[in-house]
Amino acid sequence: MSAPMSRDEAQRLVERAIKMSKADGCDVSLNASITGNTRFAANQLSTAGEIEGSTFAVQSSFGPKHAVVTTDDLSDASIRRAIEQSEKLAKLSPDDPEAMPSLPPQTYVPVNAYHEVTAACSPADRAKAALTALEPSRKAGNVNASGYIVTGNNVSAFGNKTGLFAYFSNTTANYTLTVRTSDGTGSGWVAADDHDWSKLDYKSVSERALDRAQRSRGAVAIEPGRYTVILEPQAVGDLVQLLVGYIDSRSADEGRSPFLKPQGGNKIGEKIMDSRVSIISDPADPQLGGQPFDGEGFPLGRQTWIENGVLKQLFYSRFWARKQGKVATGFPTTVKMVGGTTTTEQMIANTERGLLVTRLWYLREVDPRTALYTGLTRDGVFLIENGKIKNAVRNFRFNESPIFMLNNIEALGPTQRLAGTEGGGDVVMPVIKARDFNFTSLSEAV
Repeated sequence: MSAPMSRDEAQRLVERAIKMSKADGCDVSLNASITGNTRFAANQLSTAGEIEGSTFAVQSSFGPKHAVVTTDDLSDASIRRAIEQSEKLAKLSPDDPEAMPSLPPQTYVPVNAYHEVTAACSPADRAKAALTALEPSRKAGNVNASGYIVTGNNVSAFGNKTGLFAYFSNTTANYTLTVRTSDGTGSGWVAADDHDWSKLDYKSVSERALDRAQRSRGAVAIEPGRYTVILEPQAVGDLVQLLVGYIDSRSADEGRSPFLKPQGGNKIGEKIMDSRVSIISDPADPQLGGQPFDGEGFPLGRQTWIENGVLKQLFYSRFWARKQGKVATGFPTTVKMVGGTTTTEQMIANTERGLLVTRLWYLREVDPRTALYTGLTRDGVFLIENGKIKNAVRNFRFNESPIFMLNNIEALGPTQRLAGTEGGGDVVMPVIKARDFNFTSLSEAV
């Protein structure tokens, strides 16, 4: 798999496009990728392929008027046409009261998220990884494995008329696996993700998914209610990542945030969670390896949102920072909750009665003032009694806020990079044990 575009190639393309512009301002975004994929289902390899694509977006501005046109054709003729169309549309657009001038040249933190071993990954390599699930599933005889393995080589670039140019290249390796029992009563899901293909333990993922499917057969119903829970990193990320949507200072200032004080103002400097909770964004963190600039080319470094349970800062867009007399921060592209040292096995051993939850899904907001969400458990919920897993139980619907949950922590475990969440992006979360998690009803889904 060859590189989609080098830094020099991207910069030449961006600069060539900007020279075509006749607008007051011209911001250019470029994304290019080459991804290889292997899919399998019903214990059989089904498809394999490679996708190469690119997206070029130009925003032309005349004072507070602006418009964006996007194309996937990088020829000079197509780019010129996109620029001319964006200029025509910008002149017809109403004034944007929140329009900001283009940023001048910036400095970005170095991020090492490119690994040649991932870029060089072949269909044969992915097929070999898939067999770690297919062979034992066929041998078991009573389960069906379905999964998706994708490796990617990605480039993003941004430039404007002021001379700013930003470039980021990364590789990704992602494996998601679902194993279902033939009788339809059990399901096991495990996934892994890293920039470095060689760091993914495909055999371990496959073994755990198969074991979880077998153990989740014949799940029994128990009463909904408030339970002590051990949430695996995926379940933690499904819920905790939602907090990123609330760290916008504008939402707090306008009364649409759980970080708003009842009497007005925000809760920066106040303890709002258990003292063991720290949540950061840091593109240069080795577990994250995220893009070090946002969609405007604004540089992103380490940002601490929650430290030892205290709200340390909120996100300020360039417009809102100017309006409020604050310093702009740039919107985070990564999120990590700092973990602890208690293993999942230790958490189980120290639980008199509780539930082990694999992951959550279909989360929907109930109340933005408390970050309350509803959703469902999926692919393996297990009852713990007297320090041991007793049996699988049916799935639940829950009503819970990540803020409530992070106030009820009993233990934190090691962190893990997640293979995907509803919010997407580079996410790292720990195992969490928490009390009084609110399950409201049973679900028929497996």
